[in-house]
Amino acid sequence: MRIGLLFLIFLSVQLQAQEILMGKVTVNGEGFPGATIQLDSKNGTISGIDGSFTLESIPKGSYLLEVRSVGFKVVKRQIQIPTNDRLSIALEVSTLTMDEVVVTGTMQPTFVSQSPVKVEVITAKHLNTYIPAAATSVVEGISLVNGVQEVVACGVCFTNSISINGLPGPYTAILMDGSPIYGNLASVYGLNGIPSMIIDRFEVIKGPSSTLYGSEAVAGVINIITKDPSQQPVFSADIMGTSHLESFGNFSFAPKIGKSAGFIGLNYAYINDFDDENGDGFGDNINLDRISLFTKWDINRPSKKKFSISAKYYYEDRRNGVEEFLENRNYRVLRGDDQIYGESIYTNRLEIFGTYAFNFAENMRVDYSLSTHDQDSYYGADFYKASQNIAFANFIWNKELGSHVVTTGITSRYQSYDDNTVATQHNGTNAPDNQFTPGIFAQNEWEISNQFTALGGLRLDHYENHGVIPAPRLNLKYKPGQWTTLRSNFGTGFRIVNLFTEDHAFVTGQREVIIEEALQPEKSYNFSLNLNHVYTIGQSQGMLDVDIFYTHFTNKITPDYENEGEIRYANTDGFAVSKGVGFNLQQEFAFPLAFNLGVNLQDVTEHENGEKRSIEFAPQWTGILTANYNYKPWKMTIGYTARVTGPMALPVVFDLDVNGDPLTNPRPTTSAAFAIHNLQVIKDLKKGWSIYGGLQNIFDYVQPWSPLTGTNDPNTNIGFSDSFDTAYAYSPIHGREVYLGISWSLARN
Repeated sequence: MRIGLLFLIFLSVQLQAQEILMGKVTVNGEGFPGATIQLDSKNGTISGIDGSFTLESIPKGSYLLEVRSVGFKVVKRQIQIPTNDRLSIALEVSTLTMDEVVVTGTMQPTFVSQSPVKVEVITAKHLNTYIPAAATSVVEGISLVNGVQEVVACGVCFTNSISINGLPGPYTAILMDGSPIYGNLASVYGLNGIPSMIIDRFEVIKGPSSTLYGSEAVAGVINIITKDPSQQPVFSADIMGTSHLESFGNFSFAPKIGKSAGFIGLNYAYINDFDDENGDGFGDNINLDRISLFTKWDINRPSKKKFSISAKYYYEDRRNGVEEFLENRNYRVLRGDDQIYGESIYTNRLEIFGTYAFNFAENMRVDYSLSTHDQDSYYGADFYKASQNIAFANFIWNKELGSHVVTTGITSRYQSYDDNTVATQHNGTNAPDNQFTPGIFAQNEWEISNQFTALGGLRLDHYENHGVIPAPRLNLKYKPGQWTTLRSNFGTGFRIVNLFTEDHAFVTGQREVIIEEALQPEKSYNFSLNLNHVYTIGQSQGMLDVDIFYTHFTNKITPDYENEGEIRYANTDGFAVSKGVGFNLQQEFAFPLAFNLGVNLQDVTEHENGEKRSIEFAPQWTGILTANYNYKPWKMTIGYTARVTGPMALPVVFDLDVNGDPLTNPRPTTSAAFAIHNLQVIKDLKKGWSIYGGLQNIFDYVQPWSPLTGTNDPNTNIGFSDSFDTAYAYSPIHGREVYLGISWSLARN
């Protein structure tokens, strides 16, 4: 009896020693569900729908409380049990972007961490931390992504494109809010007209994505998601100037009409300064006047279904050449002159795009776009006038069926292209190239278990000259743990080539263009693996990401520069390969410092008749480092960027001797590695004002060779030699630059 009584007393004491811990997890003051709460990595629970949590039966003592959720910084706090306080845990958004909602991989909204397709995200906040907002377009912003780079096609007019994993720019599909709005002609000059002012984020998928987005998505997809009008300040302004007398600006207004929200923006760029530091007689930087007007409206409907419409107008007056061509805007009367060399390109472009969800069908919508692009240009004495019109509609239906999410669609794309070259001549008469391309696609995302997801799909497109072209895909995702994800991808790509619109060599320089045969569609087969792991060290967290990729091409069309004065085009009888490994490390410390380090090792080659050669302008390796520090007492953010580019194959070009004859030996056919360093400081002031400034190309790197050859021919005026070539542009020739800007925004009440 006595022993039993003592046991009951002991048990009562132990039960009385068990305590309860209660609290609430919030984000921006609102309750946040689904966060993981643990005490000493043992006793744990999940926050409820209002963010509240309760832990019971806790013995008295000291504990380490950890609160975690994907996309937020880890919170660690030492607490004493018992406590009479109800804990309040405020989570801060992490820079690891794991909670960003993306649509590009599957055409349906999903979190980065949950998508079976690897999607990389660059947000507007991240973009503006490192690059001046007023002077930034998508071309500059994409350089923050490991394995993606800008490629310059001409050393006079500096036309550019975006390369993924060493593949040429036309292999990358550029989307606006999910619509493939940029055709071949616009991919040469239109991308600079996408200012950061309109960008909420852009999503990047590396590897063929033709199943969803059709031709041109061979190397990958960059989907530019425009800003939500309802989330923008009522008015904002941003003006910036540089040490090269350049001026840039953004102005925006976000009105509301009833329950519909709108956004109206203006971006301008002005560069009118001649510098010739390398002494080749041509300007080292492009001169231009550019205006981009943008508007977007989210229309409120009684059904609450989505209806958005956006429009963008882009005008650019781009020019460069010898000093006499540029000074006092002489180019306006010297365009096409056969004695004073210059290149002048007038571009007018209009786009309309958006989404409409239908009332009569569940989960059915149409993504639509219309664009017209007109180019009036002179390259020396050669006149090139071209226009391209594209109409696109993608009818999409998706349905959740248990553990399956089925997405199907019907696409229609009409493209009209006309120019003043032989490309649109038939039997001596003008014959514009008109193409109608219908297609269908279907995919099934199957969540087999909490750990395993499979996604399969197939697209069929019909081309008048090539018949039906299939493009299948298979994506697998496996999560062995909450913080580790493995993804694999297999897919095919195809591309219909229009050299006259996408290869600048046709209209600049003096190389003879030789098309050796009727060109067939290029086809690719891709396989990739991805490992993603989120980790914590103390109160800091980070993310490790590893990619392995392999793409095999048949019918690959690669410009051959090996014969002096010629560019030859033909489908390869062999094959081409792009393969490599990418590493990315993001680290976010408990104190306000974060960095991202990426390295991409790649080998892009062509194989034919037992011989292997490297494809020009594809670096053997690249590296990117970004770091930012936020000093909250001063409301100041410092952003540092370093981009390192490894050796790359270069075209065969010859300089001239004093008599105008080519030298015996060409210039180096492989570049040396180089690095570009940038620094930006942002200071937030009161009442919506902020100032920023920075230094681009800190160490004043310029490529040691002029991008031009044949400029010293004594037998002709500069630029008109038969040996004149603009193809040796592989790195900046624009040196160090200081900039300063000021911005203001009026917040919405």
